[in-house]
Amino acid sequence: MLKKYLFLLCLLSLMACHQQDANVAREDIRFGIAQAPINLDPRYATDAASARVNRLLYRALVRFDEHYQVQPDLASWQIISPTQYRFSLGKAGRIFHAGAQLYASDVQATYQSLLDLKDSPLSAEFSNIKQIKLLDKNTLDFYLEQADPHFPSKLIIGILPADEIKQGYDFGHHPIGSGPLKFVSWQDTLQLMRVNDGQKISLLEVKDPTVRILKLKRGEIDLLQGDLPPELVSYLKHQVDLKVIESSGANFSYIGFNLQDPVLRNHLVRLAIAHSINRQIIIQQALVGGSREAGAILPPEHWAGNAHLKSYDYNPVLAKELLMQAGVSLPLKLVYKTSTDAQRLRLATIMQAQMHEAGIDLEIKSLDWGTFFEDVKQGQFQLFGLTWVGVNTPDIYAKAFASYNLPPKGFNRGRFSDAHLDSLLDKRDWQAATAYIHQQLPYVPLWYEGQFVAVRHGISQYQPKLDGNWDDLATIVMLSAFKTPH
Repeated sequence: MLKKYLFLLCLLSLMACHQQDANVAREDIRFGIAQAPINLDPRYATDAASARVNRLLYRALVRFDEHYQVQPDLASWQIISPTQYRFSLGKAGRIFHAGAQLYASDVQATYQSLLDLKDSPLSAEFSNIKQIKLLDKNTLDFYLEQADPHFPSKLIIGILPADEIKQGYDFGHHPIGSGPLKFVSWQDTLQLMRVNDGQKISLLEVKDPTVRILKLKRGEIDLLQGDLPPELVSYLKHQVDLKVIESSGANFSYIGFNLQDPVLRNHLVRLAIAHSINRQIIIQQALVGGSREAGAILPPEHWAGNAHLKSYDYNPVLAKELLMQAGVSLPLKLVYKTSTDAQRLRLATIMQAQMHEAGIDLEIKSLDWGTFFEDVKQGQFQLFGLTWVGVNTPDIYAKAFASYNLPPKGFNRGRFSDAHLDSLLDKRDWQAATAYIHQQLPYVPLWYEGQFVAVRHGISQYQPKLDGNWDDLATIVMLSAFKTPH
C-alpha cells in the first residue's frame, strides 16, 4: 500500500508540471469531499457528511461550545421543575429559507414528529418527552416522563417548518432550514448558497484521494478536508499554491462487533482482537498529525471523559493464547467490512497483517459507502470499522450500547445487551459506564483521528475543527480575483 502511494506522489508531481493556470474565474467555492451526504432530513441523518451539512442548513435550539458545554442557539431555557423545561426563542436564525417565520409551533412539530416516527434512528433519544405544550408563538414547554438534568443538550435537531412536516415534505433531498446556508440543488453536486451574502458553495464527491488532490491542484476544487493518508498530506504541504492546516482531533474510530455471532459473543475472542492491533504503529505510519490513541468514544478532555482508560496494548502472543483459551480453531477466520475509500482500505490492510501474527485470518470486504452503511445498520456484518463524528454528549453511550436502543430505534448495531451496563447508563454514572464498556469490549477503541484542511491560495477564513465539522463554510472567503466579474 505504501508503494502505491509513493507511485501516486510521483504521478502527481509529473502531472503538476503540465497543469494549466488554475485560477479559473468563477463564483462558487468548491469543496471536495470523499463521501456525499445521504439524507438531509435531520430526523434521519446518521452519516458524517449529512450531519455536517445539516449543521449549516438548519438551526437547532442549542449548540455546544469548544468545551462541549451546551449553549443557547435558537432558544434559551428555564428549568421550571426537574421534569419541565421552558424554551424561549430569540431573534436570530428565525427565517426559514423559503421565507416563512420560525415559531415555537415549528419546534413543537419537529420534535413531535420525532416522537411519532417509527423508522427514525434518533427517535429513541426523545422517548422521555411526555408532552410539548405551546405557551405562545415564541415559547413552549417540554414535559418529561422522568427528570433529566441534561435534557437541553439533546435538543440539537435542526428545526423544520410545521406546514411542510404535515404535508410529508421530502426534507431529505430538498431541505428547508433556517441555517447560514440554504439548499440550491442536488444532482451530481450538492449546491448551497450562503444566506447573508449569496456566496455559492458546491460540494463535489470525489472518492479517489489522488483524483481529489489533482482537482485541488488544477483549481477544479478549492479545498479538501480529511480522508487522506499522511504521505499525500505531506505532498500537499510542499505545494507552493496550497496551504495545509493541521490540528488534533476528537472523532473516534473503532471496530464494531456483531455480538449475535457465536464466535464474537465470546469475550475472550474480543479481547484477543483488541490485543492484536498495534495502534501506535498505525498512528505513526498511516494517520495524519494530531491523531492519538483512544479509550472511549468521548475524548479524555470532555467533561464526561474518562482519562483513566488506556488503549489495549499490542500483544499478539497474548492474543493467540486468549483465542486458544476461547476454544476456537486457529487461524480464526473473520470478515471485516469497510468502505471502498482508499484510506479505509489501507487501515484495514494494516490491521489484517497485524492480526495475522495473532492467529486471525481477517478477510476484508469493501463496499460502496451506501451499501456498507446499510449493512451496518441492518446488522449484516461480523466486524466493521467506522468513526463517530460530532459527538458532544455522554448519552452516546446509551444510544450505542443500551439494550433498549437496538436498530432502528437506536445505534446499538452490535446488539450488545447487558443489564448491569443498562443500570449504569440509567444512573448516568459515566465513569463507571465507560470503564465497564472498556472492559466488556462491545467494540474495540482505536484512535481519535487528527484533522487537517488543504486550501488553495485565495481561500481564507477556514480552519479544521476537533470533530471535523464544516462550520467554517459559513465564513469562508474567496478573494475577488478568483471570481467571475459581473
